[in-house]
Amino acid sequence: MRIKILKETENELKLEIEEVGHTLCNLLQKELLKNEKVDIAGYDVPHPLTSKAIIFVRTKEKAKPRKILEEAVKQIQKQNKEFRKAFEKALK
Repeated sequence: MRIKILKETENELKLEIEEVGHTLCNLLQKELLKNEKVDIAGYDVPHPLTSKAIIFVRTKEKAKPRKILEEAVKQIQKQNKEFRKAFEKALK
């Protein structure tokens, strides 16, 4: 997975991520939108035959978009661990 920063300002961050599709992007967008410091978060898969996606986040006030994105990724990782534990418990 490669990540390229397309645009970065004080309140905006736009990334191009290779080898991802709607599944990861949708999860990340939903997690970003849970944060009250996020004004807009979205993604686009420009063409269905490519495996590149564009992720966009714009924050309110002085919230740093990189930090907000890192927090969202950490929250997704936490949810993934909780799901794995519950899934393994269910399989026993």
